[in-house]
Amino acid sequence: MSDPRCTPANGRVAHVTLKGKVTADRFVSGEDRVAKVATTPILRSPGGSIDRELLFGQIFVVLETVGDPRTGHAFGYAARDGYCGYVKASDLGEVPAVNHVVAVRETYRLPQADLKCAGPCQSLYLGSMLAVTGTEGDWSRLDQDAGYVPSCHLREISETAADPVSVARLFLGTPYVWGGNSGRGIDCSGLVQAAFLACGWPCPGDSDLIETMAGTSLDRDRPLKGGDLIFWKGHTAMATGPTTMIHANAHHMMVAEEPIEPALARIAASDTGPETSRLRPAPLTD
Repeated sequence: MSDPRCTPANGRVAHVTLKGKVTADRFVSGEDRVAKVATTPILRSPGGSIDRELLFGQIFVVLETVGDPRTGHAFGYAARDGYCGYVKASDLGEVPAVNHVVAVRETYRLPQADLKCAGPCQSLYLGSMLAVTGTEGDWSRLDQDAGYVPSCHLREISETAADPVSVARLFLGTPYVWGGNSGRGIDCSGLVQAAFLACGWPCPGDSDLIETMAGTSLDRDRPLKGGDLIFWKGHTAMATGPTTMIHANAHHMMVAEEPIEPALARIAASDTGPETSRLRPAPLTD
């Protein structure tokens, strides 16, 4: 059976690439939309539990809208990783010509290019995609009168971070939130994905999917280096060096960096159990 997280089909509608592979009433190419709010959850079903989050400006390919466009949900998938689910239709908008991305854990936009502006102040998070139309002093002006963001918090979309460990460390202290993908709250796979995507490396959205991506399997006696991944059932962490790792976890209820060996013993004694594998993702070299 195909994995519904990675298969853009729900019985009523499916993506055209699945014709002949799945059963659906109709097959469509979909319509690109973007999140127009800071974060919006990707749900397993309309009004159901959260699986992941979509960030401001990130594309969601809509295959159908269920219910009223103002109050219903759009079914489709996130363009960043193909993750499927339902998003509130009212949280999606037209696709702008994005040219910048948020490069810090959290920034904000104001209605004026003025640090002392009374607001409203609206948060944006690392990975949010922005259409910048110009600058005013130290501020970047956003398309469609969407406000101003400190220019030093952005990078051009063509640029990428060099080191996933440095990106992951930006999230230190961020609260652990199931399904979270933002600096407001993040989970283990969201942290790894955010770090890799910032470096321009493709990465799935859940830990079990990340565990199967391309790379070199590592034995326990092989020295770890920054960017290597450790996996457990339902959990993942990133090595920051031979003896330390960073992960979003429910033990600390935040993103924490800690020694690997004591963490392995603690996690093995919990309901999570012992580690299942180690991986050096394909973009990393030996």
